[in-house]
Order: sequence, then structure tokens, then C-alpha cells
Amino acid sequence: MESVDIEFWYFSSLYTIVTALYIGAIITKARGSCDREYWTFALLALGGPLCFLALPGYGSLLFLTCSLWLCYVVLGRRVDMLTMHGRAVLITGCDTGFGHALARRISDLGVTVFAGVLDETSPGAVELKRLESEGLQVLQLDVTDAAQIERAHHYICTQVGEAGVLGYVADGEILPVRVYRNCLAVNFLAAVEVSQVFLPLLRHSRGRLVNVCSMAGDVPVPGFVAYGASKAALNTFSGVMRLELARWGVNVSIIQPAGFRTNIFGSSDDWSSYQEEIFTSLSQDVRKDYGEAYISSLQTRFAKMADMSSEDLRPVLDDMCHALMSVAPRPVYSPGQSAWLIPCLHRLCPTRFYDIIITSLFQFNSSLPAGLQAGGSKT
Repeated sequence: MESVDIEFWYFSSLYTIVTALYIGAIITKARGSCDREYWTFALLALGGPLCFLALPGYGSLLFLTCSLWLCYVVLGRRVDMLTMHGRAVLITGCDTGFGHALARRISDLGVTVFAGVLDETSPGAVELKRLESEGLQVLQLDVTDAAQIERAHHYICTQVGEAGVLGYVADGEILPVRVYRNCLAVNFLAAVEVSQVFLPLLRHSRGRLVNVCSMAGDVPVPGFVAYGASKAALNTFSGVMRLELARWGVNVSIIQPAGFRTNIFGSSDDWSSYQEEIFTSLSQDVRKDYGEAYISSLQTRFAKMADMSSEDLRPVLDDMCHALMSVAPRPVYSPGQSAWLIPCLHRLCPTRFYDIIITSLFQFNSSLPAGLQAGGSKT
């Protein structure tokens, strides 16, 4: 009986030592990293007690040691960062939002940051200039202006594309065609043009191309038809470029955030302008079927959606930094609480079940079009 106890405590000590060394190595490796996945790898240490309880002995101990070592090597590839000194990054859309926050964050890392702004006199551009950082240069860069893109072309080796517009959240039938065109021009065609101009530099420097897409471009979301369609196009473009540029040593990543509060939502004046444009562009029949009350209620829907979005941009910035600086960047990043859950439901659930879920999640008001209300005309 005593020999059994000694053997138990002997192997228990060995398993504890191996597990403790693994956890310590994981924490040391990931310290200061912007990758949050090391906690997932740390949880694998639970395999130590499980292996010990299932099959205590040298064979199981060897299996545990090899498994944890392999996990450590894989994590190392994920969290090891490139030396950024002497590198250059172009970030578009730095007036506000993710682009502005990212420019501020990485300008102190020894990187030359070219912050492209739509308007050099905007508050965001002025704020970046006031930082007086040696590695931060603010550029006038309207991503829909080919001449301005060419002027920036001679300086940059790495690019992050973040400029974007949301337009207005409304039913696809009543959304003006101009909004569709604008979303496609800024969110997709401008990103394609900027990418094509800078790709020779990216190929020669084996750089990175990082595009900010959206969960709405990955799965259908009510009210986001114009924005989602433009981001879906950018998503497909980025995926194909990832395949084609891999042989040149260029990594392509996309960021697909969930709801974060940035200036992309616009202001109440913007919403009123869009609403007025909807009213004036609709035919009499469509306007009658939807009704002025329903169209006016869309502003409330927009405001509630903005209020529910997270103000903490750090998850997005962490993923952007990882895509730019990691030795092994991931093809797709999904920052935000629902950024992975909703696409997962879309892929796994029956279509009708997903439709019920997504419609209920994005039902921000109880108003119905006039034609669907009790006593209204129905088709």
C-alpha cells in the first residue's frame, strides 16, 4: 500500500512540474502580446490532470509532454512579432474610427505611419498632427481620387485599408440607388484601386495587405443591404488576393468586426438627410405601402443600434496589430462578441431558423410598414 502511495505522489509531482512549466512558458511567451488566444492554449494544461487520472505512468507523461510542447510551438508562431523598426504602414480613413485609433497606437512602435485622411483640416487630422510624432505623417488621401492615391504611392511598403461608409440602415427596397453606388465606390472599388497601386511595393517588400470588412459582409443582416453588399465584395476580393499573392510572400488578412461605435454611424443631421432623400426618391405606390411613419421610425432604429455598439475599440486594434506585426498572421479576424457567433449560426443552422434569430436580433423598433399593419393593403 505504501509503494502505491509513493508511486502516486511521484507521478503526481512529475505531471505537476510539466504542467507548471508549460503554463509558465505560455504566460512568458504571450506577455505583452496583442493576441488573446494564449488563454485558450493555457487551458490545454488541463490535459495534465486528465492524463494522470486516465493513465498514470511514463507513457502518458511522455504523451502529455509532447502534446504541450507542440501547443507551445504553435502558440509561438502566433504571438511572435516582427521587428517593426524601419517599416512603413499606410492607413486609410484616419480622420475617425479604427483608422484614427490605429495610427495613434502604432506610431510609437518605430514604424513610419502614413495616415491618410479625407480632409487634412478635419478634427481627427488636426489631432494626429498635434501628436508631433516623428514617425507619423498625415496625408491628404481621398481613396476615391486616383490622383491622390498616386501621390502617396512612392512612400509606402505596407497598407491597412480602413476607409468606409455605412450609408443608412433601411429596407433594401426603399434605399436610394445612390447609397448603393456610394457604398460600393468607397468600401470596395476604392480599396481595389488603392491595393492595385501599392501592390508592386507590397510584393517587392513581402509586405501585408489588411482590409477591414464586416460581419454584415459575411452573413445577411437586415437593414445593411448596401453596406453588406459592398463589404461582401471586399471580402471576396481579399480572399482571392490572399490566394494569388501567397506565392509572392504577401500575407492578406481581413478584419470582420461586430458592432463597434465609430463615426461611421454619422450624426442625426446625416440621418435626417438620408430620410429626406428616401422620401423624395420613392414612387407613390412604394411610399404608400411603407408609410411615412415607418420610414421616420428608421432613425430610432439607427440610434438604438449605435447606442448598443461597443465603445471599446481595443479588440479591433489588437487584431489589426496582430495582422500587421505577427510572424504568422491569421487570414480572418473576428473581433467583437457576436462577430464569430452570428456567422457560425448562419453556417450551422437551417436557413429559416437563422432568419428568425437574425431578424429578432436586429428588430430595434416595433413599427411595421403601413401595408403590413392591421387593415393595411397586403400583396
